[in-house]
Order: sequence, then C-alpha cells, then structure tokens
Amino acid sequence: MPVIQLDNIRHSYKVGAGNLLVLKGINLSIDQGEFVAIMGPSGSGKSTLLQILGLLERPTEGRYLLMGKDVSRLSDDEGAALRSKTIGFIFQMFNLLSRTSALDNVLLPAIYAGQGIPHPRALGLLEDVGLSDRVHHKPNQLSGGQQQRVAIARSLINSPKIIFADEPTGNLASDQADEVLEKLSELNARGMTVIMVTHEPDIASYAERIIKIKDGLIQSDEKNPNPKHQLSKTQSAPNGAEKEIAVLSSPHVLPDLSWLEVKENASSAARAISANKTRSFLSVLGILIGVCSVIAMLAIGRGAQKSIEARISGLGSNLVMIWPFSSAAFHGGTGAVSRLTLEDMTAISHLSSHIIAVNGEVSGNEQVVYKNKNTNTEVNGDLPAYASMHSAEPYYGRFFTDEENNNIAQVAVLGQTVVNTLFGKNDPVGQQIKIKRISFKVIGILPPKGSSAWHDQDDLVVIPLKTAMMRLGLNGWSSLNSRGRYLQRMEVECDGPNSIDGVMAKIKAFLRARHHLPAYKDDDFTVRNMQDIQSALTGTTKTFGVLLGIVAAISILVGGIGIMNIMLVSVTERTREIGLRKAVGAPRRAILAQFLIESALLSLLGGTIGVLLGVGIAFVMTHFAGWAAIVSPQSVILAFGCSAIIGIIFGFWPARKASLLSPIEALRYE
Repeated sequence: MPVIQLDNIRHSYKVGAGNLLVLKGINLSIDQGEFVAIMGPSGSGKSTLLQILGLLERPTEGRYLLMGKDVSRLSDDEGAALRSKTIGFIFQMFNLLSRTSALDNVLLPAIYAGQGIPHPRALGLLEDVGLSDRVHHKPNQLSGGQQQRVAIARSLINSPKIIFADEPTGNLASDQADEVLEKLSELNARGMTVIMVTHEPDIASYAERIIKIKDGLIQSDEKNPNPKHQLSKTQSAPNGAEKEIAVLSSPHVLPDLSWLEVKENASSAARAISANKTRSFLSVLGILIGVCSVIAMLAIGRGAQKSIEARISGLGSNLVMIWPFSSAAFHGGTGAVSRLTLEDMTAISHLSSHIIAVNGEVSGNEQVVYKNKNTNTEVNGDLPAYASMHSAEPYYGRFFTDEENNNIAQVAVLGQTVVNTLFGKNDPVGQQIKIKRISFKVIGILPPKGSSAWHDQDDLVVIPLKTAMMRLGLNGWSSLNSRGRYLQRMEVECDGPNSIDGVMAKIKAFLRARHHLPAYKDDDFTVRNMQDIQSALTGTTKTFGVLLGIVAAISILVGGIGIMNIMLVSVTERTREIGLRKAVGAPRRAILAQFLIESALLSLLGGTIGVLLGVGIAFVMTHFAGWAAIVSPQSVILAFGCSAIIGIIFGFWPARKASLLSPIEALRYE
C-alpha cells in the first residue's frame, strides 16, 4: 500500500472576484521509504502540493489517501493530531520559536502529541544532529545550519512516518546545505519517507526519485539512478530505535490535555509578557487602578463601619435618643422644631417601669483655659446618669453627683485629649480650669474612647447639666436666647433590647400629647434608638461604597478592553508562531489556551500590583491621615477573582481569533 496516494487533486485560490487554479489534476503515488524531490519553477504549484501533502492545506477537489486513509476533508484538530503523530516538517525559514531554547523547540511537537516527558529522546536527537553542546542555546545564538539541524531534530521527535522538507537549504551556505542534505539521506537510509521541494537540480540530485511540476501539472516523474550520498537502507527507525516506524492505529484522535501542554502554554504566555515589559505594564494599568480602587474602597468602607459601630457602642447600649425637631430636620431638610424641657425629662422618667435612667444634655464648643494653655473643645452638660449610660466611669478621679448638679457645682470631668493638651503628663485632678472665664475644678478623667477621621470622642469636657445651663448659658437648638430652660437632647436607658420599642411608643405618645399635636400633623420631635442611628450611618456608608465600587468596576472594565486590544496586537505579531505551532501539531484548544492564559496572567499581574497598591493606600490613610481603613481577606479574594475573570472574558475573542487561523496562511504572514 502506498504511503501517499493522490487522485485528481485540484486546488484554487480566491483572487478578487474569481479563482486562480494552481493545481489542475495531480495523480501521484509515493511508497514508504522513498526519497522524492519535487521540482518546478516559481509559481508551478510545487509548494501548494507540498502543503496539501503535509495537511497544511485542503484540496479543492480530489482524494488524498495517507497510509490508506482519506484525509482530504479533515477538521483542523484532526489534521493537527495526524500531523503531530505521522508527519515531520522541515521549513526553509527554520520556523523556530525565537524565545525558547533548542531543546524546547525540539520538544514542542511531542508536547502536543501527548507523549509524556520525552527529554531523553530530544537530547538524543540533538546529539544525533551534532548539537549536544547547544541544547540550551536560543535560535539567535545558532548559525543557519545549526538552526536547520534543530528543525530536523524537531521533525523527528514523534518518530514520524514521513518527513516533508520545503526548500530546506534555501537560506544556507553550500557547506551547510550539504550537511542538511546528507542528514536527510541518512534518515531515508534508516527507512524514513522523505519528500523535498526544491528548484535546484543539485539539491534534487540527492533524491532517488525526481518529480517535475509545471503549471499545476506533473510534467515528469523519473527515477534518479545515481543519487548523491546514497546509503544502504537499513529499514530501522532514526535515533537507534529498534523497530520500523508503524502506521498509527488512530492518527485522527486528538490526545488528552496533558500537564506538559498546560505548562508549555503558561511558559509561552510568561515569555511573551516578559519580552514586552513596558507594553504589558501599560496594558494592565486599567486593571491595576480598578483593583486598587476596590481594595481601598472596601478598606475605607469597612473601617468606617467599624468606626461607626465603635462610636455607637461608646454611646451606650439600650438607649433611646430624643431630639427637639422633626425627622425631616434630623436628615438635613426643613421641618418642625419644638422644645424639650427639664419637666419633660422628669415626666418621661416615670412613663414606664422599663426605663432605668434618663439624661438631658446641652452642649457647645468653648475655649477651655489652664494657666497659659488653652484649647477649643466640646463642653457637654449632663446628669450623673451619663457615666453609666455611656460606660464613661472615670478611670482616675470620680464623676459628679446629683447633689453637685442640683447645687450648680463648678466641677468638670475631662476627656483624655483635653488632658494631654492642657496638662501633658501632670496630674489634672484637683486643678482649676476656666470655661467662659468661669473656674471649674477638675474631679476626674474619662476613659479613652478613641477617634476617627470625623470625630475625636476624647476631645470633650463634661460638667453638671444645671451648671451648663445656668452658669454657661448652654441651651437647646431652638432656644438660644432662653437661658437655662431647654435641653438639646434627651437619652433614655431601657432595661433591655426587648423593651425599647414599647418605651419609644410611650415617649412618642407622651410628647405628641404634651405638644398638642393633632393626628394629621407629623411629629415635631425625633425619637431614635442606637440601632436606628447605626443603620442610617451604615446605609450612608454603603451608598458611598457602592458609588466607589461602580467607579472601580468601570476602571476594571476599561482595563479589560485595554488587555483585549493588546492581545489582538499580540496575535497579529505572533501569527507566524501560531502557524508554526499548528504545523507541528498544536490543536485549536492549545492556541486558545495559550492566549487565554496570557490574558489571565496580564490581568492577575495587574490585580497583584493593584492589591499591593490598595493595601499601601489603606496603610497610609490609617497611619498618616488618621482614617480607619481595614483590608479584609474577602476584598483581596474579590479583587483577584474579578481581575482573573476580566482577563478570561476580554481575552477570549483574541484567543479564539488566534485558534481559528489557518496554519499555512499564518506561516505565510509577514
């Protein structure tokens, strides 16, 4: 059975509106073990014939039998599987991967054929072609003859049945050409079928059969009685294999995906990125900015939420807050304003048995002076119940008493920030400070509550409520001219979370009745508990977080588009490489995976730098700007996941475009 059988093969190319017929009916039979040279002038169709024989091109008409199997209409992947297992190519332009070593170039077809780890065989082939000392050299470190010998070793790695050589000496000096031709004669002597295309009679004289083609037709098919460098045929496989190369039982079957193939795809992607460092960095800039924004945004949002929780916790638990203005005014709009009096406070304290304590408060920013030092701070007037309500029992000294409040005593409890500003490391208890030129005796220091970018909870002075109202003239929001009569707000402490709703309902009913509000009118006061306040603040924080997240998502999207553009450029630049990989047996999935991995690596690179930058920004804001920023593992995982998904999504189109390229068209690309 002939190894190759062509029956009336015709092939045409589409040129403009018409077709150019290149092969006009080729009938040809080649037996196993022959050394055939195909000759012809430029444009005769000899290269097209070789491409059809090597399964790089499909015939327009006719039947092509390879080892008895019709291969005229194989799919891309079927052709790749058959090429990788049955055919070896030697190209005129060598077609070696420029960024890989001679060893890796030789291994490439074996990886796509799923042959395990054929390193010993690859090393043996390089030694067989005289390159044992050049296995780790890249193509630009080898001479033309050495590069062609690497191509010969690569064509033999899968023990092919046929070697196709397209002008194998076209770019070599005469002495290098003789080395290559002698090597082809040696392979043929070992039982390999060799088919070579050339236009030089001296080169064709090495073959034992010469076929001349002209104008798409075979003009002559003659035996060469005296081939140059003819060796006796041993019918043994190259590189010392003991048995003759056999026809593969299932050459059309694509091998399973192997670890070596995944490794090669990842290595190729990494080499492409490292070869264009600046371009790669610029392409991931959008991803970098987006991921950095996500990390920083989530860190700020989480920090703000924790800060709000800490501040709410510092205010006390099971508290109900009452303000003398409507909910609309509470949220910054216009609304009704009322008054809260000391009498209201006393009446509310008796509304329910679930009420433990009631506190009234007035406040204002005042200048506090100690000797030659002064500070502007918040001055609060409260009842003694403030200490238990807000977990604010002084850690040094004491809190004022009901008796001191009723007697309008001029005593004060200081926050830690005020202590540090006015007294430094000196003991403030027992010292005299002045507020509005009125002397106050310091009797205690409040426990530290901490600070955030919005508020320092330790920057305050607490004095008795009646002292604040009668001595300092501090009053409620709407009654600044009514000295000592109205409260700025009230706080009601309940005996447990379950009683809060009932207490709030009674307070609302009491105040509506006290303010003579008919049913159709809205409340002129606001009653909130700690959970309401926390929910409102957290909701605002989440809203800003969502807005920042949208900005970050847009940035990541733009980064993904940038990566897609760069990948399209990369596919164009590496078209010949794609054609080479397909010619030596790479299936569509390998090319698709190669470019998808490269796109994902670019995205992950941007994601990694973005995470580091985002964490750095959070650190700077926390330690230098005083903002609360907390980076959580979830935000890092989210950022990495988004960047990887963006890389795969936006890299799919360029990768698919690369995988659909015709191998011969890709090899012809300039």
